[in-house]
Amino acid sequence: MPAGPDASLWIWLTPSLVALFLYGVGQGLVKKYIAEVPPARFCLYFVLAKAIVNLGFYFTQAHPPLFAAGGREFVLTGILAYLFDGTGWILYFESIVAGPITIVGTLSAAYPALTVVFARIFLGEALSPIQYLAVALVIGGCLGLSYSPGEGDGKITSRRWIPLSFLALTCWATAQTIVKHSYSLPEASEVTLALCNTIGGALTLGAYGLLRGREGRHALREYVHSFVPMGMMAGGDLGVIIAARHGPISIVTPLTGAYPVVTLAFAALVLKERITLLQYACIALIVGGMLLCPP
Repeated sequence: MPAGPDASLWIWLTPSLVALFLYGVGQGLVKKYIAEVPPARFCLYFVLAKAIVNLGFYFTQAHPPLFAAGGREFVLTGILAYLFDGTGWILYFESIVAGPITIVGTLSAAYPALTVVFARIFLGEALSPIQYLAVALVIGGCLGLSYSPGEGDGKITSRRWIPLSFLALTCWATAQTIVKHSYSLPEASEVTLALCNTIGGALTLGAYGLLRGREGRHALREYVHSFVPMGMMAGGDLGVIIAARHGPISIVTPLTGAYPVVTLAFAALVLKERITLLQYACIALIVGGMLLCPP
């Protein structure tokens, strides 16, 4: 393969794969420690992790002046994107409280499909037929891995989980589409967008965490068990920000959204959970789709 296209491919594929790994292990650690830390408290630590990771990236990399007249539209658009992203997380947590996690979790894994639709309608991104097949395989495999059969003890407190779940995945898909659009604006920079990620997260997840996650004790053990996975999630977000600049969001989002494969491997190796035949089949679909995704 010629050097040019190959180099261009790895510019966005590498941060996508790094994000995939960080998201997967981060989610595995959340699964391990979720009984010790309430979801709203995770939100607080997520914002703190975002601030450390993103601000560290921002102040160590070259970037356009934040308040430059030509870059105001980009900054405001970036903040808007992460207001949607943070709102999606809040809706997701609220839907978990009101509805069955087995269904809510499966629905949340479908947001890459909506991102592909939005990218086609609003950004004019068109993939090759084989790439659309690849994306379908990845999304289908993620849906399968995200579903776990109910055990009859799922508590449903309200039917509001249905609109909340759909609004959550719509917010996430909207956020990814806006992120990709923002890179077409003057003074666009992944470094500045990392700062926008922090601001949007603080205004949404930070506010939610302060309102719902202040109660209870804040032990050192809890800080460690929550900050480490949230730090990985923040690093994954940064990987997506970089990948979205150079690659098609129709592929970047499904690839990075395939983290359940890594989470499943973590659960099997660290948490000693058994992998079922269905899960092996879903892994095969995802890996096959990932191999077909690059042009």
